[in-house]
Amino acid sequence: MSIKSLPETEADVVICDIDERGVARITMNRPMVHNAWNPQVVGVLTDAIQAVSAAPYVRAVVLTGEGKSFSAGGDLRWMRGILDQSSEQRRADADRIGKLLVALDACPKPVIARINGAAIGGGFGLVCVCDIAVACSEAVFGLSEVKLGIVPAMISPFVVRRLGEAGARAHFLTGQDPMVAQRALGIGLVQHVVARDQLDVAVEAELRTILRSSPTAIAEAKRLFRRESARNLGLAVEEAAEALVKTWESGDAREGLTAFLEKRNPFWQ
Repeated sequence: MSIKSLPETEADVVICDIDERGVARITMNRPMVHNAWNPQVVGVLTDAIQAVSAAPYVRAVVLTGEGKSFSAGGDLRWMRGILDQSSEQRRADADRIGKLLVALDACPKPVIARINGAAIGGGFGLVCVCDIAVACSEAVFGLSEVKLGIVPAMISPFVVRRLGEAGARAHFLTGQDPMVAQRALGIGLVQHVVARDQLDVAVEAELRTILRSSPTAIAEAKRLFRRESARNLGLAVEEAAEALVKTWESGDAREGLTAFLEKRNPFWQ
């Protein structure tokens, strides 16, 4: 039986259920736009993560997307609208994204990314923050922000931590075409790649292992990792927000996002 852990939102952009074992399943639920983020998604997802983090009966968390994609990251129509905001409003949006990522990183429960399809931009970043990533073989992973005149700023501390600086640079600076799941496995972005019809089986295998272990020991192990990385994380997130706002305020961001929405090649100054 499933227990609804959070009040339903008006649009159900994020759904959170907890089963009788204490496994919380958080689902980004905007399949028509590949589970892209907007302010509502960011806020509700943050609330869901904070709620399961604080719930003593939750033993593990599974993060996934509804439909054919895990998450396409920022909704480009929302991001295009950011260009017409004030600097203060842009900074507030950047800080909200930072709050989401830090909340996920600070979750004391093991978090499994169930990657059911494309993980692009911010979706790529979510994968990097999760403890264990299980992907279907059709999943692809990419950081195409520089092609849009922006930068993968808020996720950068977590991507660098996961891939190392050399691996992160290769993706940040080129916006190369999305990599296939087997390549993501080879560089350590994900831990398992399975056929789509075996995705839930593989996630369940991870959960069974987790549920046999001490929740107190797991939480303390996660605190050890967080203490080690937290020394510089706060500053890194602060600097990432400044970098994101700076690119949003550039002419390149306006041109890149507009060109994408108009389905044409950008003209860089």
